[in-house]
Amino acid sequence: MLLALTKTANFMAEPKANELMEKIVSLCKRRGFIFQSSEIYGGINGFWDYGPLGAELKRNVKDLWWTSMTRFREDVVGLEATIIMHPQIWKASGHVETFADMMSECPLTKKRVRTDQVDPQTGIAYFYTGAGSADGATSTETFSVLIAVGKPPESARKSAAQFYEMRGVKSPELQGERSEKIENTMLYHPESGVRLTEPRPFNLMFKTFVGPVESEENVAYLRPETAQAIFAQFKNIHETSRQKVPFGIAQVGKAFRNEVTPRNYTFRSREFEQMELEFFIKPDEAVEAIHGTVATVPSTGHPGEPQPNWGWQAWHQYWVEERVAFYEGIGLSRQTLGFHVQTPEELAHYARATVDILYKFPFSKKNEQGEMAGEELEGVAARSDFDLSQHERFSGKQMGVFDEELRAAWGKLDEEKKKDLWQRYHDARLKYLTKTGLNAEKAAKKAKEDADGLAKGQYIPHVIEPSAGVDRLILALLSNAYTEATETDDKGKTETRVILKFHPRVAPYKIGVMPLLKNKPDLVKKALEIRDTLRQHMNVFYDDGGSIGRRYARQDEAGTPFCVTVDFETFEGIKDGANAGEKDTVTIRHRDDGRQERIKVSELLGWLLPKVR
Repeated sequence: MLLALTKTANFMAEPKANELMEKIVSLCKRRGFIFQSSEIYGGINGFWDYGPLGAELKRNVKDLWWTSMTRFREDVVGLEATIIMHPQIWKASGHVETFADMMSECPLTKKRVRTDQVDPQTGIAYFYTGAGSADGATSTETFSVLIAVGKPPESARKSAAQFYEMRGVKSPELQGERSEKIENTMLYHPESGVRLTEPRPFNLMFKTFVGPVESEENVAYLRPETAQAIFAQFKNIHETSRQKVPFGIAQVGKAFRNEVTPRNYTFRSREFEQMELEFFIKPDEAVEAIHGTVATVPSTGHPGEPQPNWGWQAWHQYWVEERVAFYEGIGLSRQTLGFHVQTPEELAHYARATVDILYKFPFSKKNEQGEMAGEELEGVAARSDFDLSQHERFSGKQMGVFDEELRAAWGKLDEEKKKDLWQRYHDARLKYLTKTGLNAEKAAKKAKEDADGLAKGQYIPHVIEPSAGVDRLILALLSNAYTEATETDDKGKTETRVILKFHPRVAPYKIGVMPLLKNKPDLVKKALEIRDTLRQHMNVFYDDGGSIGRRYARQDEAGTPFCVTVDFETFEGIKDGANAGEKDTVTIRHRDDGRQERIKVSELLGWLLPKVR
């Protein structure tokens, strides 16, 4: 058995939030997880590149999501759609009209901030009614700036002078100065201290042009989400995949949002990846017509295996719990997660319910109870039939489905039940159509047509949407895995080192393979043979540089869960213990506790595979 480099390891208390984030960012740069995009040119805010370890970590996460969503299920198929699509898609989805943040601008620096992201500030506000100069130029624009309590008023006057000079007043003489102490205000720019302009909507979509001419006719957009391609291709997929409702369509891909204030490292970026599922279900009226009733399930906990009589509430609860189970399966325990059930005021007008699954990041703010509230990892929304209805309305193409089971069941219902279901479906469709701006007469006519169609086995599917951010999940995994340990060697020297305790399923490298000494050909040859065997099944890192303890430490910092070392006992036989004399064994070293055990080379692959998949 190899001796570990250290004799003791005491895990330290978690660093403070800001310190912890700084350490994570530093580690990501140092070890090749994440780099600032275009760094040699000063970088570009809101864009990030994933280095060798980060690319592997990200690939593992996406592959696990894809496998769990599509290959382990009979009721979900995949799609990979283009980033640029017909601009009408974004008009139908509402992004062109409503996909905006309320922004305010600093009149002095012209920097913009999201109005709802300005942290409350306290200080002394200085107000000016205008300025004039000796050459007769004047400005009557008012100006206000907030400075820290105790800071001299000269700094406020300097900012005011710059403001009026920008308006053509040379060497301005400030007018109407007064001051006032203000507490917990969100009206001033956090950097310049200058009073912000009134909030205005700022569209978040990146605009581009398709074709050689930059004209309004050729305007297109980089997609701000991956979901709309699924809705636009719904009919093609439904007809070619031989799926029946309920079924889902999954997609992983890039999305782009022109965030004015990207923040918190990779949490809010301008280019990011999403993992989205659109799971199409029957409207509750169709379920009730077929099965007589719509099942009710507890509001908490997993409702179990899907049942034919599930309505939207059961399916929504099911997908919330399925997503939590996925996170637990890659190392994020339920204790690290939080949940926010959106209030009626927060819900989109078409949504029936949305649950945000949160992770407690180091930068997360605390709630009123002093507990870490968490930031959104994923939203699970019950979106009714809004999306397909919108695309049907804008494209003129039918987005409904025919359900033979519903048509047959409807004919067996008594007249009172038919009337009740018809009316409920009619009222839901009328509500949607009215909100689209259709006049009362046309809305009533279309709602009647849709309700009559239900009796013929036709309806527009409703949808449950679990939508997760890949980059946010990577940051959550890094934050969750980051651990510091103090270690003392045989000489009494103490040092602190980092261990990334990734779940083996997501770890960039599953195992490190090492010869004890690189100047011993037999050890090296055997280690290379083991590497070549294992790399056919998993990502392996070979390392023969430096002391074995240092190599272990490097793999701990990269998050590698296991290391295998070829040593002299591999050839000479185990020296003592129950298996003394046994040859062709190697040392397995466990990352999380430093524990070591010996295992036969022939059994190594079978031992590893269940642990890393």
